[in-house]
Amino acid sequence: MTSTGPLRDPANRVSPKAVRLWLLESLVAFVFLLGGSLLVARWVGGSGWSWVPGWFADNSWLLPAAVVLLTAPFLVAEPFVRYAVHRWELSGDVVYARSGFLTREWVFVPVSRIQTVDKGQGWMERLLGLATLEIRTASHAGSSTIKGLDYGVAAGLAEQLAHRAEALRDDAT
Repeated sequence: MTSTGPLRDPANRVSPKAVRLWLLESLVAFVFLLGGSLLVARWVGGSGWSWVPGWFADNSWLLPAAVVLLTAPFLVAEPFVRYAVHRWELSGDVVYARSGFLTREWVFVPVSRIQTVDKGQGWMERLLGLATLEIRTASHAGSSTIKGLDYGVAAGLAEQLAHRAEALRDDAT
């Protein structure tokens, strides 16, 4: 068995605007988490629940402080790490994508196996001119999602993949 070495990076980065998208998404999640912890802390501190340890009821402010302390580093680091990791490439008849934050995922999707190519935009993506490309095959494991693409790049790639997949299917018959 021969080893060819580690996988090379896919050639194309996602849009630099994706950093703003992921920062905005993290910030929204952070606000909800902090707001929930503040509500719980106020509820616990003011109600005197008998099953809550006294030290926690007296120091309920520790809950939101712990939320800030534990999640703030992720809030700041995640968008930049994701941008450094997320890449894609259409090479020959294969779409190669890499994604992840705490874990990494490398996906190779043969164009001949593609059944649908969808591009979508959430409201935050629309605000920033970004889109998500979903490449689906008959196998869930062979499908791929590329987030953080400029809308024009996503539209062009979707069209190119649809044409290539159609041409490859026509050649196979």
